[in-house]
Amino acid sequence: MMRLPPFRYLKPKSAGEAAKMLADHAREEAMAVSGGTDLYPNMKRRQFEPKVLVGLRALEGGREVAIGADESLEIGGLATLQSLERSALLRSRFPALAKAASLVSSPILRHMGTVGGNLCVDTRCTYYNQTYDWRKAIDFCMKKDGAICWVAPSSPRCWAVSSSDTAPVLIALDATVTLVGPSGARRIPVKDLYRPDGIDFVTKKREEILTAIHVPASHGTRATYLKLRRRDSIDFPILGVAAALSTAKDGTVAKARIVLTAVESAPVEAEKAEALLVGKKLTDDLIEEASALAYRPAKPLDNTDLTNPYRKKMAKVYVARALRELRFGEES
Repeated sequence: MMRLPPFRYLKPKSAGEAAKMLADHAREEAMAVSGGTDLYPNMKRRQFEPKVLVGLRALEGGREVAIGADESLEIGGLATLQSLERSALLRSRFPALAKAASLVSSPILRHMGTVGGNLCVDTRCTYYNQTYDWRKAIDFCMKKDGAICWVAPSSPRCWAVSSSDTAPVLIALDATVTLVGPSGARRIPVKDLYRPDGIDFVTKKREEILTAIHVPASHGTRATYLKLRRRDSIDFPILGVAAALSTAKDGTVAKARIVLTAVESAPVEAEKAEALLVGKKLTDDLIEEASALAYRPAKPLDNTDLTNPYRKKMAKVYVARALRELRFGEES
């Protein structure tokens, strides 16, 4: 049986206090935890070895899902994925986000896991997400304890893949997040939360707490999220496609966003495909042309389930499916 290593558990009452605790215990590799659905298994496998955990469950607020006066959506970083999945507000106004939340893992873990945690979920790789003894047997990898990326041995960087289901949808919806640190708060676009590095994959500082997510009013934008995985529950994505479209009265596309996940160490935006769609009507031919462009930025390697050539091909298929769904879909 894998057991948790020893650690101290601290219970701050505010995000500012939590950030200060993280900064004060930096030498002890302090980490923040709320639902712990990703952190605790990683600690059991000794992928993370913090001596101090700063618990966020006792923080005041941070669990709301509400519409502001300007019709924008405000979500607390501690809101559970289950609360997003079941929110009548989300299902009616931002159904793509409710759908993405509903596709994360299993019902029990969605009951525990938070949207903030899902945005910052650790990157994954076949050679990394193993027991300590398994990883030791291959001399570890550069993401933890080793010096080589076993997926791409000649690469100077880690290629573990982004595995968040909510991130691509929030990027497609132009969402922002609030990060609270010891010296105050800052607000950045969700797309700027990530960098293409399997180890150092978020721009959030170690001592910062993700306290809120802000989604602008939809104004008729339609969005969807499609997820590829071997099993319909539990599994992380081996491909995720989020798409969002705004159309003019004549049916032409005014704005398009297509974001892929699980094909790189950060979510990937298919900018050329987006540009192709703008100013045109969403015909079958245009969808095929756009999907052919959208799958090109996908760079899946042999580091998750199923084969990388298959995942690459399915990126094109899933983008086409998403765009067809949006042609006849509901607002989100």
